[in-house]
Amino acid sequence: MNLPGIADEEFIRDKVPMTKEEIRILTMCKAKVRPDDIIWDIGAGTGSLSIEAALLAPQGKVYAIEKKDLAVNLLHQNIAKFKLENNVEVIATEAPKGLDDLPSCDVVFIGGSGKHMFEILDLIDTKLKTGGRIIVNAVTIQTIAQITEYMTKKENYTYEAIQVQVNRLRKIGSYDMFNAQNPVYIVTCKKVK
Repeated sequence: MNLPGIADEEFIRDKVPMTKEEIRILTMCKAKVRPDDIIWDIGAGTGSLSIEAALLAPQGKVYAIEKKDLAVNLLHQNIAKFKLENNVEVIATEAPKGLDDLPSCDVVFIGGSGKHMFEILDLIDTKLKTGGRIIVNAVTIQTIAQITEYMTKKENYTYEAIQVQVNRLRKIGSYDMFNAQNPVYIVTCKKVK
């Protein structure tokens, strides 16, 4: 059985933003990925969430949606590194383009919306199965405002949000100190009907 929590250093990253290990672990716990789930990862970046999800859903499929060329290249490299070519398909486009053609899904990760959050959520709503989950990892107040504004108008969803602040130990000479990472908001939305 695979458990989430691949070390950050295991991913080929370059200068593309990546969801860090501690946040990925919490995201996977909130997503409750099952072995046969169909998963969308919108704004997939390096593919760290796509890889973790694919390992948890070996009979399922992950669709990694990413618009930036460098990130798409890194996605392909990380998929090959973790030998997940049959489990992860890269969709090189800017969401919401390309989402119409994807199969209905059980879990959606949103790591980036390119200022199209409401359009993306509208499309997800038509494709997300009852009981499905949307997990939004946000670093800005604007993203939190958009997702909560959208969800307060939807009667067929429940939602919750947490804010996580991770501090990592680092060496400074013969001393150790904690280095604060950026806070991340994790919003979990569940489609109840």
